[in-house]
Amino acid sequence: MTARALLPLLAGLALAAQAQPLRMVFVDTEGGQATLMLTPRGESLLVDAGFPGNNGRDSDRIVAAAHRLGILKIDYLLVTHYHLDHVGGVPELAAKMPIGVFIDHGDNTENSAQAKALEDAYRKVLATGAKRLTVKPGDVLPLKGVRIEIVAARGDRIAKAVKGGGQANPLCPQAERRADDPTENARSIGFLLTYGRFRFVDLADLTWNKELELACPQHLIGPVDLYLTTHHGLDQSGCPQIVHGLRPRVAIMNNGARKGGSPAAWRIVASSPGLQDLWQLHYSLAGGKEANVSEERIANLEERCQGFAIEVEAGRDGVLTVRNQRNGYAKTYRP
Repeated sequence: MTARALLPLLAGLALAAQAQPLRMVFVDTEGGQATLMLTPRGESLLVDAGFPGNNGRDSDRIVAAAHRLGILKIDYLLVTHYHLDHVGGVPELAAKMPIGVFIDHGDNTENSAQAKALEDAYRKVLATGAKRLTVKPGDVLPLKGVRIEIVAARGDRIAKAVKGGGQANPLCPQAERRADDPTENARSIGFLLTYGRFRFVDLADLTWNKELELACPQHLIGPVDLYLTTHHGLDQSGCPQIVHGLRPRVAIMNNGARKGGSPAAWRIVASSPGLQDLWQLHYSLAGGKEANVSEERIANLEERCQGFAIEVEAGRDGVLTVRNQRNGYAKTYRP
C-alpha cells in the first residue's frame, strides 16, 4: 500500500480514537485514593494506589478494575503525596501489575516516621529500574489525546490561570485562612484533565489555605464538569471559594465509612452552584440522614463492604455518564 493510500486509513483511525470516551474508575480504597483512567488512545493512568496491607485488598481492587477496562499494564502511576492511603499501596500493586512511569512531586517533605518509611518503600520500587517523572505546576503530562495539566505540586501552584480559568471570585472577601498545614497533604499534586469540552479536576489532599491560593482573588481553574472532592470530603479542605468557583456539574466523594464525608464539607459541595448530583463511594456514618446522598448514588452502604466502584465515561462533547457498580444505576449528564 502506498503512503498516499495510507493517509485516509490513518485519518480514519485518528477520528475513531477521538470518538472513543474517556473511561474512569473511582476504586474504593476505604477512604484512600485510587482513580484509574483509560484514555481514548488506549493509555492508562492511575492516580494513587490506596492503602497497603489488608491482605492486598486495595491492590486487588485496582487490578480488578484494570482488567474490567482491558488494561494489562499501568502506563503511568501518579503519586500525589507520601501518605499511607495514597502511596502505601504502590509496592503491592507493582508486584501484581507492570507499571511504566511513576510520577511524583520529588522527595518527601514531611518529617514523620511513617512518611519517611513510605518513601523508602516507594524508592525500592523505583530502584528496580522503573522510570520516574517529577512534575511541577504548569507541567503537562505526556499522555496522548487528553491534556493533563499540573495545577499544584510540592506546595506551589500555577502562576497564571489555565485555559477556562481566571474568573474573579466574589467569595474571596469572605475567605478565612486557617493555620498553615506542614504535612504532605499541602504538597499534593493537583491536576486538571481536559478532553474536548470535558474538564475534570483532582486536587488530591490539598488543604484549605492551598485551595485558597488557587481560588483567590481569581479562580485559576474555573468551571469543571466533574470534581473529585478534595481530601475525601474532610473539613480540613473543600473551602467554598475553591468548590463553588469550580461550579462542578457532578462531584464524586472518595470517602470511607468513617473517613471523610464530614457534614460541613459535604454541605459545601452539595450547595455548589450548578451541581446536578453528588456521588459517594461510601455511606458516611458521620453524615447520617442529613449529609449523605440518595442510596442509589452511594457505591457502598455497609462499613464492611465488597468495595464497589463508581465508573464514569466522558465524551469530547462534555457528555458524561456515571454508573454505580453496586446496583448498576447510571445517569447521563449533558452540557
